[in-house]
Amino acid sequence: MTSNNTSIKITEFIISGFDSVNMPVAVGVVILIVYVVCCLANIINILFIVYDKKLHKPMYLLICNLAVVDILYTSSASPTMIRTLVAGVKTISYVPCLIQMFAFNFGAIKETLALSVMAFDRLLAISCPFQYHSYLTNGRTLVLIFILWVVGCCLTAVFPATVIPLPHCYSVLKYAFCDYPALIRTTCADHEYYFNMIAIIIFIILFVTFSFICLSYFGIIFFVKVSSSSDKKKMSSTCLSHLIVVTCYYFPVFVLSILTRLGVVLSLQERNGLIVGLFLGPPLVNPFVYCLRTKEIKYKILKLFTKC
Repeated sequence: MTSNNTSIKITEFIISGFDSVNMPVAVGVVILIVYVVCCLANIINILFIVYDKKLHKPMYLLICNLAVVDILYTSSASPTMIRTLVAGVKTISYVPCLIQMFAFNFGAIKETLALSVMAFDRLLAISCPFQYHSYLTNGRTLVLIFILWVVGCCLTAVFPATVIPLPHCYSVLKYAFCDYPALIRTTCADHEYYFNMIAIIIFIILFVTFSFICLSYFGIIFFVKVSSSSDKKKMSSTCLSHLIVVTCYYFPVFVLSILTRLGVVLSLQERNGLIVGLFLGPPLVNPFVYCLRTKEIKYKILKLFTKC
């Protein structure tokens, strides 16, 4: 599946995805500020859950897991973008580039798995409220989280496994960082073949996880219908946080991964904007959604500010 182009030995890549940006420093500073807020908000969320034994429950362990995933996800590409825009350093070595591609795709896949298991947690809590803590103990939750990390790692291994064996004909990355399409475009291979292959894999992952989330909510809706009005209000409040997070993540993913394969053409600026929104949006929204809509965490924050 390779062309007749002469391959070259690559030691570093040149990032050209931001060459057309009018005010690169300003854009870089905005990304830097959002990135710092993302990391701080998620770290605070983790610390609240880790140091408060009352929050050592399955739901909060899953929120903590999501916060760790968000930090990994946003940290996979943000530093490179900030360095490129603010400092003007447009080169990245070969191995760090591959690591970045793996970390970015691992974070994206882990995000879908984390949201799926959180939907299942809400279904279990609403459908079996009295048996919930016997079915989903802290130990089982931690084992489930560990299994999902291993599964995510195995699924992500497909990306570097398809890129590493290919010869490279170019050293310039057309996009903003080392994501899979940017690296494939530097190879001498048939780009469409590898794009379509990965698109099928991504579609399967998105379809399975999104369908699982939808089925979980169908189950939740069924149990809400047969519940009292006070229980309905409590259930809707419990699930709204998760729905906000799911919508915030899946919308740009579907546009980038599915619609572009179906013929939707995006300019470089539009693609970069969606990519930035993809790995900065959910990690920024998630901690604030769970802090503001989760009673126990919100109470801890208010108590901390009151003491200060």
